[in-house]
Parts: sequence; C-alpha cells; structure tokens
Amino acid sequence: MEKKRFLVFLLLLVSLVPCINAAEIYGTVYDMSLNPANDAVIEVDSVPKQTNILKDGTYSFTLPVGEYVIKATYVSNYNVYSTEENITIVDEGRYIVDLIVFPDLSEESELLLLSEDINLENIYEDEEQAFPWLYIILILVIIAAMFLFFKKRKPVKKTEEKILEEEIDPKDKIYEFIKQKGGRVTQREIRKNFPVSQATISLILTELESDGKLKKIKRGKGNIIILNKNQ
Repeated sequence: MEKKRFLVFLLLLVSLVPCINAAEIYGTVYDMSLNPANDAVIEVDSVPKQTNILKDGTYSFTLPVGEYVIKATYVSNYNVYSTEENITIVDEGRYIVDLIVFPDLSEESELLLLSEDINLENIYEDEEQAFPWLYIILILVIIAAMFLFFKKRKPVKKTEEKILEEEIDPKDKIYEFIKQKGGRVTQREIRKNFPVSQATISLILTELESDGKLKKIKRGKGNIIILNKNQ
C-alpha cells in the first residue's frame, strides 16, 4: 500500500516539474494601424500545439523551457495578414511579446502558381472563335458609316444645284424657256412655269423686247411672245 502511495506521489512530482520551469508568454496582436487585431488567430508549435482566437487581440501562453515559433494570422476585408516570432525560453517568468501582422505575400505566390496552370491554348482558341464576329461587326460599321456619309452629301449637292439656279439671271431663264417652246409661247404659260409676280414677268419681257430678242403681240386679254428670227 505504501509503495502505491509513493508511486502516485512520484508521478505527481514529475508532472509538476515542467510547471515549475514554465514561463508565461503574453501580449497583444496589432494590425498595421496599430489597433488590436480582434478575432486574429494565434498558435504556438508547442507539444501539443496551442491555438487561440483572440476576441480582443490579446493572448497568453504558458510554455516550458525551450524554443518556439508563435504565429498570428488576421483576416480583414478579404486580405490576409500574418507574422511569426521565434522565441527561446531559458527560465521561468512572465514575458511580453507583442506582434504586428503584415500582408501575407505567400498568398500572392499561390495566385501566381495558379495563373501558370491556366491553359493558354484554350484562351487562344476562344479568341480565334471570337474573331469572325469581330470582322462581321467591323464590316457592318463600315457600311453604316458609308451610308451616313453619302446620305449627308446628297442635300449638299441639291443645295449647290439650287444655288447655281439662283445665280442664273431670271431674264436668261425666261428666254431659254421660250426657245424650248419653239420660240412661241403665251405670257400666261410663262407665268405658270416661273414662281414670280405678273409684274416681274412683264418687266422682264419688256427688257427682252427692248434688247431686240422678242416681240409681244396683243391677243385678247393676254400676250403672245414670239422670238425674233435673228436671235
């Protein structure tokens, strides 16, 4: 019976030895703005490994003498921040180890590796399949541009013709009209074909008559206009 008690006492004594030589490591995990990194995850590679979620950014570990790596990880706005600290415990006591997390560049390397796994041949095939549609769209755009270009030019051409017509002397226009009618026409017929007043037509005919190009013959209520034969 006494032997059993001695063995139990010995086991308890052995289990208390690490605690006697243990140290408390505690501190706060900060983000890059030096604010406590709430909900950060901290772990230490003790045996067994210890992991804590820091609700207020502070942590505390009790560790025996030895070498350890403390790692803190913090996620904010879909960005991962982390840091590691190597510590060596040579004596018992209480030690403050504050940590500041920085952007985790290892994730960028993982993304780079993923990008290298992308099949470039598939991308090129997709681009080649898209090219015919691009050609069709380009041709349609060119046709539409040409249509609008010529559509805008037509009114300009008509305007130019109208300006040229306006530049011709009305007296010459009436004279040419009489010639087209075989050199004989009524004054009323001239009036129908020229949008000017009766007085204007009479004045023009009088000028042409004074130039010796035609003569007016009175017939009833109107005049018959006859071109001179020598004209």
